[in-house]
Amino acid sequence: MIILDLASISSGRSYRRSHRKFNLFKSIRNWLDRFEIKDIQTAKLICRWIPASCPFERDVKLFGRTLFHIPPLCHLNPLYQELSLLRFRAEIFLAADSN
Repeated sequence: MIILDLASISSGRSYRRSHRKFNLFKSIRNWLDRFEIKDIQTAKLICRWIPASCPFERDVKLFGRTLFHIPPLCHLNPLYQELSLLRFRAEIFLAADSN
């Protein structure tokens, strides 16, 4: 006897479970979240490569007057939050190591 669940058929849940797509950003996010900082050189390298503030934010000026402002575009990066947290963890590691 086959029992059909009308809710799962109408929502397509069984189809979605069997055909999941590989999400590259999700796997990179997970790797960055699990990355452990174990030595000073790695922490310094992370702090050197990942900027503390968005380097693209600018005020375009001409003759001392601001023509326009370019907003921080780093927030458009899908990995921005994970990279910021990784830099923060590296800074905490360096601060704890200096004590």
